[in-house]
Amino acid sequence: MIIAIFTGFILLACSLAWLFSYDLRIKVQGFFFVFIPQSKKKIYLAKQFAQQLNDAAAPEQLQSHWHLQQWWILVAGFLLFSSIVIFAFTRPINPTRIEADYLREVDPQIYALLDGQMLSPPAEVEQSLIEQAVHAAVDVESTQFSIPAERVNSNIEDVYRQNSYADLLSADRKWYKMNPRYKQRLLMVFKIMQERYGYEMVLLEGYRSPDRQNSLAGNSHITRARAFQSYHQFGLAADIAFKRNGKVIISERNPWAMQGYQLYGTVAESVGLTWGGRWASIQDYGHSEYRMPGLRKTAAMAGQLTTEGQLLAKHGNEAFE
Repeated sequence: MIIAIFTGFILLACSLAWLFSYDLRIKVQGFFFVFIPQSKKKIYLAKQFAQQLNDAAAPEQLQSHWHLQQWWILVAGFLLFSSIVIFAFTRPINPTRIEADYLREVDPQIYALLDGQMLSPPAEVEQSLIEQAVHAAVDVESTQFSIPAERVNSNIEDVYRQNSYADLLSADRKWYKMNPRYKQRLLMVFKIMQERYGYEMVLLEGYRSPDRQNSLAGNSHITRARAFQSYHQFGLAADIAFKRNGKVIISERNPWAMQGYQLYGTVAESVGLTWGGRWASIQDYGHSEYRMPGLRKTAAMAGQLTTEGQLLAKHGNEAFE
């Protein structure tokens, strides 16, 4: 906008100077009187040259007009080079390309597993579906309707009798807050579970703030990790559930869901993730995390890893727009 205003001011100033100066008007008129005849002559010569080029393209003129035919090669080369430059500067940048370049540098393992094809996260699950799932799980626990816990898995504790599930309603389900090193692994698990086993998965919670972690740590049946002791604060962990017939199922008492969690654990481990279902103390079947080699569990590192994901998402969206 500033450049446009400045340019307009310069043009206005030049126009006023030309209108108020007699000598300047005379010089401008003289320039055009000389320029116009010369332009006509140059246009005529250009037409002649173009006609010569056209005639030189004929096969019978190959010997006599070979020097003019070289112009066709130059023109074709220039057009080809120009098209490459225009394509390079005008083609849209795929947001995942930025993430691919990042992973190729910092995590060659997942880049190789993905074969360079970055996966896009699904849409965030609707809050209403989470609320319905919470109410359904509470009903199951309160009425003891469904299969008893010990018949599904003897290690399942009655956690949900002590927890109203209200914490899930305020959980963060933003994919861009997770570090790409974990996010792409989890998305690969989502894809395998859907294509190979027919389980549609949803994200219940990804990034978890330090304050929320300390709040949850107050209940030892949920977690014993305090702030910056959990991989959630680093964008390297998530909790998932399954979606069936348009409904989200979060109760581990559901046999279909429990079978899905077992499959989920196997697939998650196959792409380098740690599955919470194998923990000895609190078995968290919907939880997985990426134990990044050399990770220092500090507030500074948590800020760095979560910021990386958000910056990549921001730059990718800007490029896409």
